[in-house]
Amino acid sequence: MPYRPEHKAETRARIVENARLLFNRHGYDNVTIDMVMEAASLTRGGFYSHFRNKQELFAAAVSSFLMGRGARWRAEAGVNSVDPALEDAANMLRSYLSPAHLDDLEGQCPMIALPSDVARAEPQVQTAYQDLLQAMIGLYERSMPEAREDRRTTARALAALSVGGMVLARTIPDVALAAEVREAAFKKAIAMLSLNPEIVP
Repeated sequence: MPYRPEHKAETRARIVENARLLFNRHGYDNVTIDMVMEAASLTRGGFYSHFRNKQELFAAAVSSFLMGRGARWRAEAGVNSVDPALEDAANMLRSYLSPAHLDDLEGQCPMIALPSDVARAEPQVQTAYQDLLQAMIGLYERSMPEAREDRRTTARALAALSVGGMVLARTIPDVALAAEVREAAFKKAIAMLSLNPEIVP
């Protein structure tokens, strides 16, 4: 029987999602095309029907987070990314800089899971990573009143605290220090939003 019209798109999405999980878990260099295709229950030969090479797959995996796992994560966190208010930005910070996000290795945002790999990757991968950052900055900026003169700079600082705080927390072996760094980034970010600092759960 012929494949349904949606079959190719669904197969590509399955490859991308399995690649994202493997890249998050093992890093780019430690993941092979064979590993991705095996995880997706597909043969290696089918890979080249969807991607020219591993770097193209890497770019797709990074891009997929925003409207895939990231969209589900924002919904669970109570973040309205279409028309955000200050409370949505606070919810974003609270969830992004949380212990649960830190512990969710496979579900982590690529901005904290893969920064070193992206820094060495091809431009298409770096552009996909930059798009994630711009989306975060945009959400923070739009959550603040237009009359606030420093909202552009503040949004970029919030993104830097979000990503930087989590990258450090993920790489520091001292669990207590890692928690202190993460909590400090959260409290400083909340204060920058002009909301009352809250205790990180």
